[in-house]
Amino acid sequence: MILSGPLARALRLRLEPMSLGSKLVLILTAVGVIGAIGITVLLAAVITPSFNKLESRAVAGHVARTSAALADDVAKADSAARDYADTGVSYDIVTQGLAGADLDGASARAVRNPGMEGVAYIATGGRVVAAGWRDPVTGVDDPARRTALLGFADGAAWRQRSATKARHGFYARLGNDIAAVGVAPIRDSYGSGEIVGHVLMARRLTSSRLSKILQLRAVLHRTPVAVAGAISTTRGTIGIGVPILGADRRPVASARFTVGRDVSVLGRRMLMLAVAGSTVLLLLVLIVLRRVIDSLVLAPLHRVEHHMQRVRASGSLSALEEEGRRDEFGSLGRSFNAMLQQLKDLREQIEAQSFALGRTESAVAVMHNVRNALAPVSTILSQGVAQGPAIDRTMLDRALGELVRDDVDGGRRQKLTAFVKAAIETETANRIAQQRELQIGREAMAHVLEIIGTQQARAHERPPLDPCDVSEIIARNASIARYTLGLSISFRFPAEPHMVLCNRVILSQVIGNLIGNAAEAIAATGRQSGTITVTIDDCEGTTRIGFRDDGEGFDTASAAMLFQRGFSTRPQKSGGLGLHWCANSMTAMDGGLRLDSDGVGQGATATLTLKSAPVQAMGRAA
Repeated sequence: MILSGPLARALRLRLEPMSLGSKLVLILTAVGVIGAIGITVLLAAVITPSFNKLESRAVAGHVARTSAALADDVAKADSAARDYADTGVSYDIVTQGLAGADLDGASARAVRNPGMEGVAYIATGGRVVAAGWRDPVTGVDDPARRTALLGFADGAAWRQRSATKARHGFYARLGNDIAAVGVAPIRDSYGSGEIVGHVLMARRLTSSRLSKILQLRAVLHRTPVAVAGAISTTRGTIGIGVPILGADRRPVASARFTVGRDVSVLGRRMLMLAVAGSTVLLLLVLIVLRRVIDSLVLAPLHRVEHHMQRVRASGSLSALEEEGRRDEFGSLGRSFNAMLQQLKDLREQIEAQSFALGRTESAVAVMHNVRNALAPVSTILSQGVAQGPAIDRTMLDRALGELVRDDVDGGRRQKLTAFVKAAIETETANRIAQQRELQIGREAMAHVLEIIGTQQARAHERPPLDPCDVSEIIARNASIARYTLGLSISFRFPAEPHMVLCNRVILSQVIGNLIGNAAEAIAATGRQSGTITVTIDDCEGTTRIGFRDDGEGFDTASAAMLFQRGFSTRPQKSGGLGLHWCANSMTAMDGGLRLDSDGVGQGATATLTLKSAPVQAMGRAA
């Protein structure tokens, strides 16, 4: 059986070894899709829409129950009006107009028996026969509310309602009160025949009675709401307003109350449960991913890192042991071993070429050091050429000529003698200074000859290391460097001897280079003076010599390139051989060189590291 098409491709992908990237992508995709689908279905399809609908239904139920309770209250007033309209008393009041006392008694009975508060009798044609408003419990008459009822009975609102022959009452605004009003036609004593009038019965609707009707705490607002439903919403409650309809089916007031959002609270709890579930799911995903990454990624990386550390510590370019993996890490191990083999071959080539390259570079470095050593000689000679005579020879001859004359008085002779003496002393001091400068120039020239001679003698040998006093070498180079660039440089260095193992000539060249670089850094600031401070520390067989200057410093970003051949921190300066040669020379003497700076304009520190001379060698040197 031969498979072809998508099934065959899927089978080939399954049989072929998956790469590490494919494994991670597949795991992340599967977990992400499952988590996203679960959370989306839980939140979008169950919690939010369902509980929104439930809360809307709850609000609609409260509105319906409130509307039904209000309609039932109006129906009671309407039923009381119909019951009382069928009595003979109402017929007699409308048709015969009984005396005032009898009318009051009839009104009292009318409002007491059905629990009403107000009653009005209207004859045919709209004439109000009588009206009364009494408390159904105490029987006390209320003239203000009776006047409001008379005004309403004299109007046309209840007639429009009655003309529709509707069998339901309505709510009306009676002055400052809202009342449930029932209307019924008055007929003869048998309840048949023509309508001779109407009776209106009313009962006030207050917040307390509204709360009693609704069986919850409610407030009667004279400001109506247009549509029944939620009017305000907070985190835990929802405010509901229901319009109270008048005779023309328009709202005359509103019933408002607050209920708890139990459904929303339940929804929030469900949401928290969903969040907790998603959090647990994400934690499980992270745990799984962590284990997978540890097993497939971190463990191989740690193995490669440990091997690289062993290579760095031992210097042996041994191959990494392969595990036979067929993914990217297996390929990485093979490539790493191939790189180590190439590095091993390159090391052998470099060792074979280092001798010839070292001779060429050494020659260039020697010329650079010879130039640095000749710089003070050039400065001394330039100062000597530019320096004029300290005393005018003509004036001196004139003074001597006057002294040999006999006609010169004593005071004049004393002044001439003092002038000649001062001229001789000045000439003597200038000669001594010139001798001192010539001595320094001779030492610099001897240093040049020593560099050249040492290079010729040791051209093909590794420099020998002997005990030397580094303090003496620093002092010698500091005195020569005073004439570098014509600057006034203050040197501070320890006077006590510090013996190190080095090649004296090479160390002197390194120190001269470092002092020259420090002087150039001071000159680059634009100042004519500066300070170079030298510190020497001996610690556990190692001597560290630090050269701190207050020059221009350098950017820390360029610190890694300072010892590269041809690199210079000053764009206008070419060459850059000094530090490169110094670093190689210190390495050849089993030492080291490090440069540090806090930044441009903050000065710099060059630190030399050498082995301290043994005590026996120090005794022999002394």
